[in-house]
Amino acid sequence: MRILLFLATNLAVILVASFTLRLLGVDSYLAQQGIDYGSLLAFAAVFGFAGAFISLFLSKPMAKWSTKARVIDSPRTPAERWLVETVAELAKKAGIGMPEVAIFPAQQSNAFATGWNKNDSLVAVSEGLLSRFDKDQIRAVLGHEIGHVANGDMVTLTLIQGVVNTFVIFASRVIGSFVDRVIFKNENGHGIGFFVVSIVAEIVLGILASTIVFWFSRRREYRADIAGAQLAGRGAMISALSHLKKESEVPDQMPDTLQAFGINRGAREGLAAMFMTHPPLEDRIAALQNAKL
Repeated sequence: MRILLFLATNLAVILVASFTLRLLGVDSYLAQQGIDYGSLLAFAAVFGFAGAFISLFLSKPMAKWSTKARVIDSPRTPAERWLVETVAELAKKAGIGMPEVAIFPAQQSNAFATGWNKNDSLVAVSEGLLSRFDKDQIRAVLGHEIGHVANGDMVTLTLIQGVVNTFVIFASRVIGSFVDRVIFKNENGHGIGFFVVSIVAEIVLGILASTIVFWFSRRREYRADIAGAQLAGRGAMISALSHLKKESEVPDQMPDTLQAFGINRGAREGLAAMFMTHPPLEDRIAALQNAKL
């Protein structure tokens, strides 16, 4: 969930910035006879990394808003008190600052962590997970999410996304200029055809380039599983993944919308596998069983 929210926010920021800058005429890389590629590369890098870091700083409020998560400021029930105390214990053990703890209304078993640094993060779990997992399994899931924070996954993701954004912005404008010259016969290559094609290319390339981010996400899931095992115990982490796998095999428990978050009924193949944010659960269980902790 944190990956998809980050990517959606990043794409929105980049598109809005591109559209606004074009309307304001901030396009110094457009020379009289075409594109100044050096200036375009600098422009792409500045706005590419700016878009990624803006998305990072917006990650917590966007996650709260989109999931309707309720932050537990003062625990109202024994279950909420246990949840906050468990997060505090695991965060201290992992060497990070105390995250905000939240519960979001969803009957599917899910959880996520986000935030711009290790000492200003959010850990959230769904109502469904709290109601169907036992305490050891919940503790393992919390350890997994805290592992993402302790491993600095969001910051590393932001740097990768900045590089991806730079490529997308640069390539989309080169494509736009080429099409404007060849198809629309505009001599300087930056008329209305350039503007329309570059925006469309930015969207298409942004989606395709996201496969790099998804690959990174899948690699980091294995590390977060190991972190969860180190913090809560290998048996508890495997039990949590096995429980999630069992739920994922029940159609009514795991709808198609949640499959988009990488929690799926089976291993996907081919192009679809490239857009998975998580590895297949059976692969994660096997990796954790063979891991040296």
